[in-house]
Amino acid sequence: MKRVKMLAAAAAMVVMATGTAMATPSTQIWIPSTDAKDFKSYHIDIDNYARFSSKNNDGLSANMYNIGLSAGVLPLENLKLEVGVDFLKVGNIGIDGNGNPISGDDHPFYFNAKLATPEGAFGIKELPAFAVGMFNIGTVGATGQNISYGLVAKTLPVVGRLSLGGYKGAETNLGKGADSGLLASLDRNIPEISDKLWLAVDYMSGKNANGEVSIGGSWAFSKQISLIVGAVFFNPFQNTVNGSIPGGKPTLTTQIDISLP
Repeated sequence: MKRVKMLAAAAAMVVMATGTAMATPSTQIWIPSTDAKDFKSYHIDIDNYARFSSKNNDGLSANMYNIGLSAGVLPLENLKLEVGVDFLKVGNIGIDGNGNPISGDDHPFYFNAKLATPEGAFGIKELPAFAVGMFNIGTVGATGQNISYGLVAKTLPVVGRLSLGGYKGAETNLGKGADSGLLASLDRNIPEISDKLWLAVDYMSGKNANGEVSIGGSWAFSKQISLIVGAVFFNPFQNTVNGSIPGGKPTLTTQIDISLP
């Protein structure tokens, strides 16, 4: 019985903390966007998430790293399909019943897919963009958050692009009552300063390790290479779980995006 309780405690901690970094489709700072790759277009992203503080972080590792490859695979102008794979290193994802760290790197490969239409598709000028997809698709049951989502987005004059949607993931790995929520974002190019500058803020609700508010921006060094710098604040406006924030302390994120060709 004691062993069963220890395993249950370890499982509960994994539910609270696993998969803090995202296996990324095309994103804003953190959440998916309605953008999708064109046919035969490839994208490499190299992401780093560094904790502002590693102290009292509930067993979570300070830094998280992700290297991802995605590609457009549908030869249509008004309907795009993007698929991707990520190698995700998250280090420790919590502590077990004995206070020992639990590694989240035993199964580091994750998959994602997205089907999307751009704004004004099919010749309908006022039509917003739509996207449905999945991310954090793990290779074994314990790592698969298997989050499905839907988004709608519209670019408004002066304001920028507003996106709104929701998600639903695997309850066994996100936690009972913590497996769904809201997705929202505002992003805008800033031509008033430079055509190379883009700013965004996004939000993901939910009492799981992915719930957050992010803010940041990117600078395009060329048509192929850009750098995003931002901050991710996990679950700042949600109730905490057992007195702790499931995603841990806030992080500084740097994301290098390389488009091919």
